[in-house]
Amino acid sequence: MSLVWLLLAPGAGGLLAWVSGGRHQNWPRWIALAVLAIDFLLALTLIGPALAPPGAPLDQTAWIMSFEKPWIPQLGISFELDLDGLSLVLIILTIALGLASVIISWTEITDRTGLFHANLLWAVTGVIGVFLALDLFLFFFFWELMLVPMYFLIALWGHEHRFYAAIKFFIFTQGSGLLMLAAILVLVFIHQRATGHFTFDYLALLGTPMGPVTAYWLMLGFFVAFAVKLPAFPFHTWLPDAHTEAPTAGSVLLAGVLLKTGAYGLIRFVVPLFPGAAHEFAPFAMALGVIGILYAALLAYGQNDMKRLVAYSSVSHMGFVLLGVFAWNTLALQGVVVQMLAHGVSTGALFILVGALQERIHTRDMRLMGGLWGAMPHLSAFAMVFAVASLGLPALGNFIGEFLILLGSFQVSVPFTVIAAGGLVAAAAYALLLVQRAFHGPESPSLAAAKPIDLTAPHLAVMAVLVLAIIGLGLYPQPVIDQVAAGLAVLQHNGAPAASLRVQFADNAR
Repeated sequence: MSLVWLLLAPGAGGLLAWVSGGRHQNWPRWIALAVLAIDFLLALTLIGPALAPPGAPLDQTAWIMSFEKPWIPQLGISFELDLDGLSLVLIILTIALGLASVIISWTEITDRTGLFHANLLWAVTGVIGVFLALDLFLFFFFWELMLVPMYFLIALWGHEHRFYAAIKFFIFTQGSGLLMLAAILVLVFIHQRATGHFTFDYLALLGTPMGPVTAYWLMLGFFVAFAVKLPAFPFHTWLPDAHTEAPTAGSVLLAGVLLKTGAYGLIRFVVPLFPGAAHEFAPFAMALGVIGILYAALLAYGQNDMKRLVAYSSVSHMGFVLLGVFAWNTLALQGVVVQMLAHGVSTGALFILVGALQERIHTRDMRLMGGLWGAMPHLSAFAMVFAVASLGLPALGNFIGEFLILLGSFQVSVPFTVIAAGGLVAAAAYALLLVQRAFHGPESPSLAAAKPIDLTAPHLAVMAVLVLAIIGLGLYPQPVIDQVAAGLAVLQHNGAPAASLRVQFADNAR
């Protein structure tokens, strides 16, 4: 029942926060904070090895906990939740950033606080459901569920062009989700025709016999849905608008959490369900990852809006994730997991700092900034830490993730790896540009007259925790790697046909 409580706590808490909003403005905040704190502690109690009996089949060695009840048995649909190390670390990241979002929104969100915190908690519920569901119908249900509260967070509490950004976000993600639904249904019908068993169970659908052309098209249906959410080039155009117009909490959840559902889907579903097709598509997917790394970095360098710069940097860093997933070896997949966590922490922190800066000086335009280090030394120092984390400074988490991805990808394709490494140079350029233009140089006269205040205690507490997290990932990532090892081993086993064929691709690439 622990897995059910992981979902029920934020789901019910969202309803309670909404109802309490009419009574007092602060009640929804405290409810959201308490609910997420309880959920976080519950998730921490689940850390540990998988509970499989000696000699159990490989597919059973990854699961820490499972829960299954019939839902619509006539259609082979069940309420099936399964937790492995990969799901667990992403759920912990989700809840932690949810907590940070509540704290940093304390003074920013003053209108309809009940509805705001309800949508925030429901978005967290949907994401946790995505990371737990192993029935494909249930997975699609949570996949769509998390989009609705995020749409309202952008549309109701966003900035000037929030409606355009919210609609664009919804159209991209909803449209690609329908492609995935069609692929799921076709996969289920093919499995029924081959076995006589109608089911949406992920474990049962693994290894479904089908023709190579059919497998390729079904793989593309899943891939497009996850690539849009990642986002990968050329499906990324919704993200800068959504980030720019979203409230700070919305940007944190988008960058730190929702983008990870796309990467999770690639790892959990695309390669294991369609290993042969994934191998055939791997050169194209890796090429898209490399293009995204460099193209988004170039766009980030050309931005004047600080929030838009961070948004494009997010697209660039997730290109490494796409590259690592389709390299599909142990080093690359370990790097993908570390990169997802480090990116969630560092980019989420940068969005928090940009939001705090906008709240104080009422602009995100770096041309109007300068010399902020003297006026806001704490904010500036934290921005420096997370900017250099973003560019991949050794001893910080992003470096470990990107280094492992490049090391694993090097074993598959030397040209792609060498080109992708250029993204590290580009990251240094736009990260240092941000720091120099906003925090150094002569102080802007308008900002000097405004006398902005530095970070307050709640923001300082959140930033301190995030700094410890990014340093911990950089200096000692082994606990995370150990936690996900069994799950990644099973996923690699399920995607083994693709991995065995990879040697030919590697030889051709060289």
